[in-house]
Amino acid sequence: MTPTRRQFVQSAAAGAVLAAPLMLSAQQTRPQKFKTALIGSGWWGKNILREAIASKRCEITSLCDVDGRILEQAQDQVNDLTGSSPKIFKDFRELLEKDKPDIAIIATPDHWHALQSIAALKAGAHVYVEKPTGHTINESRAVLKTARETGKVVQVGLHRRVGPHYVSARKFFLDGNVGELGMVRCFVDSGGGKETPADNSEVPEEMDWDLWCGPGPLRPFNGKLHPGGWRNFLDYANGQLGDWGVHWLDQVQWFTGVKYPKRIFSSAGRPIRGTPINDGKRMTSDAPDHQAVIYDFEQFTCTWEHRQFGGSAAEKHRLGVYFYGTKGILHVGWQDGWTFYPTAGNKTVHEDSQIQQPDGHNIKLLWADFLDAIDTNRRPAADIEFGHRATATALLGMLSWKAGRSVTWDAEKEQIVNDAEANAMLSRAYRKPWEYPSL
Repeated sequence: MTPTRRQFVQSAAAGAVLAAPLMLSAQQTRPQKFKTALIGSGWWGKNILREAIASKRCEITSLCDVDGRILEQAQDQVNDLTGSSPKIFKDFRELLEKDKPDIAIIATPDHWHALQSIAALKAGAHVYVEKPTGHTINESRAVLKTARETGKVVQVGLHRRVGPHYVSARKFFLDGNVGELGMVRCFVDSGGGKETPADNSEVPEEMDWDLWCGPGPLRPFNGKLHPGGWRNFLDYANGQLGDWGVHWLDQVQWFTGVKYPKRIFSSAGRPIRGTPINDGKRMTSDAPDHQAVIYDFEQFTCTWEHRQFGGSAAEKHRLGVYFYGTKGILHVGWQDGWTFYPTAGNKTVHEDSQIQQPDGHNIKLLWADFLDAIDTNRRPAADIEFGHRATATALLGMLSWKAGRSVTWDAEKEQIVNDAEANAMLSRAYRKPWEYPSL
């Protein structure tokens, strides 16, 4: 559901109050205001934009979205908050050329993240981009390459790297409380059942559907795709693994210091949701309704699993990461904080979550870190290199499933070993006239 103007204004005001102590010293010593643009002006993009406004260091000069309804609503909401009306664009290329922002926030569907990040970086902007950093692995590599070539700051939306209860859980882990690590399990469980197809429909008059599809295939317009449902369509995203999986696999890499797995194998399917439908008249999603991945790291085994059926009544936790060690099991979650279950008779250790509303995450802290990284010319907490590794690790699971076999990963070359067919899947063909980014 799209937030009303009143809801957006109220939540932004609350965010401004909470953000003030964080940004006060920066305001006193670095009064610069950044021309800031939002590319992808829906619900999540406006959550990020709210923190940019609350920082008092960002002038919102332009907004972009291919859906004119969303775009006009976002413009009205920013006007209510700031007293100014940012310029609006449907095409991000025109925005970058005419507005020349200092900062570009990219909160579009996944298949656009890489091209828009690269274009913004080349236009001279620092970038805050949502995860994943690419729809395919080589797209993500190209963003990392461009960031390093331009010297701009790229913050990926991995807000768990700065969230207080995640930070304290990591310290608890690094202090040796879990003991010797042998296995890690990342998971998301949710409800659901058989999926009913929805009829295709006319493209809304206010929408540029061809530009929405962009480098991906040009599908008919369908309400299952827009707004929001695209995450479970493989033409434009990578299902639960490409969404939630990036967050939790990043936690594994952050806690343990590992960079990449050596071998990956995945199995998945749609026994509950049913065979995908896309017959020109109606469609369903096509991402797996469940998936299991084995990531074989040098030091430990990591698994990913998700189900979009059955719920989580039989689980202590609905999602998160379990670190299994010789001294006990550490679960790091979201709204349920973190909990350590010792192997001996010691008491369970628990810390509640520390998240910010209304988004339920820690975007405010990540945005403050982003601005400080720009000010001090350092790499941010969720730097593009970390975002790329987490994205690539998730997408290797998808690649193994699509290939129907395990793959061996050369972390130094970022290539699959002795498998030309699988290596070809590190990229994908683009719809003309879009061109795949070069490495």
